[in-house]
Amino acid sequence: MGPRSRERRLGAVQSTNDSSALSKSSLAAHGYVHDPFAALLVPGTVRRAPLIHRGYYVRARAIRHCVHTFLERTCAVSGVSRAQILSLGAGSDSLYFRLKAAGRLTRTAVWEVDFPDVARRKAERIGDTPELSALTGPFQRGDPESALCFASLDYRILGLDLRQLQRLDQALAAAGLDPAAPTLLLAEAVLTYLEADNAAALIAWAAQRFPNALFVIYEQMRPHDAFGQFMQQHFRQLNSPLHGLDRFPDVEAQQHRFLRAGWTACSALDMNGFYRRFLPAEECRRVENLEPFDEFEEWHLKCSHYFILAASRGNAFSQTLVFPRSQVFHRVDPASPSGAFPASVVPSARQDPNLKRYGHASVLLSPEIILSTGGFGEEEGRHCRVSMFHLLSRYCDFKWKGSQIRNWGTGAPWDGRLYHTMTRLSDTQVLVLGGRLSPVTPALGILQLRLCKSDGGNSIEDLNITVTKAGPEADSILSRWRHSTTNMSYENQKYLFVYGGRSVVDPVLSDWHFLHVGTMTWVRIPVEGEAPEGRHSHSACSWQGGALIAGGLGASEEPLSSVVFLKPISGGFLWESVVIQPPITPRYAHTAHVLNGKLLLVGGIWIHSSSVLGVTVIDLTAGLSSEYQIDTTCVPWPLMLHNHSSILLPEEQQLLLLGGGGNCFSFGTYFNPHTVTLDLSSLSAG
Repeated sequence: MGPRSRERRLGAVQSTNDSSALSKSSLAAHGYVHDPFAALLVPGTVRRAPLIHRGYYVRARAIRHCVHTFLERTCAVSGVSRAQILSLGAGSDSLYFRLKAAGRLTRTAVWEVDFPDVARRKAERIGDTPELSALTGPFQRGDPESALCFASLDYRILGLDLRQLQRLDQALAAAGLDPAAPTLLLAEAVLTYLEADNAAALIAWAAQRFPNALFVIYEQMRPHDAFGQFMQQHFRQLNSPLHGLDRFPDVEAQQHRFLRAGWTACSALDMNGFYRRFLPAEECRRVENLEPFDEFEEWHLKCSHYFILAASRGNAFSQTLVFPRSQVFHRVDPASPSGAFPASVVPSARQDPNLKRYGHASVLLSPEIILSTGGFGEEEGRHCRVSMFHLLSRYCDFKWKGSQIRNWGTGAPWDGRLYHTMTRLSDTQVLVLGGRLSPVTPALGILQLRLCKSDGGNSIEDLNITVTKAGPEADSILSRWRHSTTNMSYENQKYLFVYGGRSVVDPVLSDWHFLHVGTMTWVRIPVEGEAPEGRHSHSACSWQGGALIAGGLGASEEPLSSVVFLKPISGGFLWESVVIQPPITPRYAHTAHVLNGKLLLVGGIWIHSSSVLGVTVIDLTAGLSSEYQIDTTCVPWPLMLHNHSSILLPEEQQLLLLGGGGNCFSFGTYFNPHTVTLDLSSLSAG
């Protein structure tokens, strides 16, 4: 790498500090954390999205947990007169000021290290801001030629390159850092921006230099799945690629990395585990109610791709004090795969821009036509709620062709809803129930879509869709989204069974309703048995005259593994649990189908397994589950199997996967670019 390229990369890495600082300022401004100093340390303001707020919140709480554990331990250990915190790559972080204002630095001093430009900017801002300099007390600004940029009685800021360890060691010693004192080393999203060899040298240097220390890092991991690949691409585009992820892809590898470098104990867990095990339930509820939120998939994926690690040396700072084993989030991985379903791109539907969407709905109108509606996606070169309808039509030799259709006629316009359901009534009619326009705006009314041909037209291009409203304009029952709708029959009448979901008022709904198709009215039908746990983003399939409900996200925002059957009985229905062995991985945002007495759960979001979900196959008669991977060798670019739709073609033993993706934290929005088919023939052969 030449000098100019190196300078551009260093500038890009430094810019990540500015973005992070603005996010932390927005985090405090919206009540997630108490930090009056974040906004004082960074010029300008910006309002981050709720998803980014949650991501930075769990990061802030994980670091806070480790810092407070360190401080409490040093206070409890006799003979410790002074402790120290060394923050590597501290940037514009406000840790010192928060601790000082809370009275937690009576026996502790803070050292910060970052690039010289970053350190000097921070030192100048502190000196020019009375609210900050009042907390530091009397201070000195360093000589422009010196690494020391700012010095007060308990606070030092140094401008150094972390790759130059000899100079780092000398400058810290000159600034008064005592290697023998209990030391907390912090590196928040720092080591991953260093070349792997430089990061390894820094970890080993710290182990040799500090005999009584705790080293805490927060970083990315899991580079190989679809989200991980998209995450890496984002940082490459910023000219600040992530290093070391291939060598240390998970928490186990990260732990071994520190142990091999001379640290005597080490524990790590991903941020889903930290959030669920180390934050009080009431605090989680407080945070979850701060802002309207409906990006659970990306929240859980982000948390599964970042981890917090604590490595220790010396008897005073055992890692078990930071993350007690009884609280560490233990993963339960599924059984070994029973096989794989080959995936391939549907050739004639390759790079179909009109199916680059998520949160949509699709239905098989006839063996030759698939209709997709709504969702969030790309339309006319911009990201928006999709207004165009999409038809995938089949012609000879299993070839498909995609086309888009606008509203036609004098009927009601399509309102741009997503997370709705769509149910086939006939070869030319579907019913759309529920959905939302935003997390605080439900889509009102039942929509009936009718596929019709224009005068004299016989090709797919001549088809039109009319939209009409059915049922009452403001139907409170359907002020929900992420619910399910299932075809059922009762006393020889057709009904739609609407279950679960969420609404503006209720984050999780547990109720159900029966819609009589003929009259478009809600009808009460007796249901016995213990009702299942409320959920949204689950799947529902018609089976044996009833409905199979699988997975979903529960009230505590944790994925569910239960499968329940609404079974027809004399005079109504009965809720019945389906016992499955081995237990399936909890999931949500998946799709499901029943094929030859087997329930297929396709993709979804998971937080309890280290492996990416493929297709779980459940034999409904025997109650046995098996896992099948999806062989994506022939599918270019990552395939994100959540918020997609899928269509089962039983005669061909194939499954079509349409759309899918999401707003991936701060990395951008990803849409699956291809329509993909899964070959299920091995399932029937087995």
